[in-house]
Amino acid sequence: TLEEIPASSRRYPWVAFSPDREVGKDILFVTDVSKTIDGVKVLDKVSFIVGHGDKIAFVGDNENAQTALFKILTGEMEPDEGTVKWGQTATFSYFPKDNTEFFKDCDDNLVEWLRQWSSDPHEAYLRGFLGRMLFSGDEVYKPVKVLSGGEKVRCMLSRMMLSGANVLLLDQPTNHLDLESIAALNNGLEAVKCNVLVASHDHQLIQTVCNRVFDFTADGQLIDRKMTYDEYLESQKADA
Repeated sequence: TLEEIPASSRRYPWVAFSPDREVGKDILFVTDVSKTIDGVKVLDKVSFIVGHGDKIAFVGDNENAQTALFKILTGEMEPDEGTVKWGQTATFSYFPKDNTEFFKDCDDNLVEWLRQWSSDPHEAYLRGFLGRMLFSGDEVYKPVKVLSGGEKVRCMLSRMMLSGANVLLLDQPTNHLDLESIAALNNGLEAVKCNVLVASHDHQLIQTVCNRVFDFTADGQLIDRKMTYDEYLESQKADA
């Protein structure tokens, strides 16, 4: 177990998500969601239902559409039209593409920073989650405002592991990560028994983790296919 391995002895990141409870039958219902940003329609009547066990890859070149949908799902942004309805048992944790607001003007060290999202304030407990992302010893007392891009991403993943959520939303989580951390994230998302919605350019991650593909077209429409990413690419070739 995590507690049996001292953080100082670990050489590789270990990403492991543990939902506090299993999600029920009703998870997420999105109906006719549209959004225009700066005069450009990024989402055009997008509808889908997330089913039990769905792990969904957001793909395609329209990253603005992907990020807008994440923000609408988490309540950070209102749709121009349409509705988003979460099931009563669904709890989500969100990894945004831009994490600036989480660290801006913050004088906390890593332990203090993580504590604000924890029901258990004890340092040993918080160190456990930081240790999974290779923050050990006196490193945990480093001010978060001096962290590198990769270190901030690792902090965000520690926060996500701490959350106990049963729906994970990740917008380009592999940006700034080294190969070992990407592999650890891949393993964690593959193993977790909960819903995952992830936007990523990492072919290996979305192929091994996801069983459903959302391709956002340039005009803001959504192509929804219940298949792996490789199967989707093959179907695109066949259609072409």
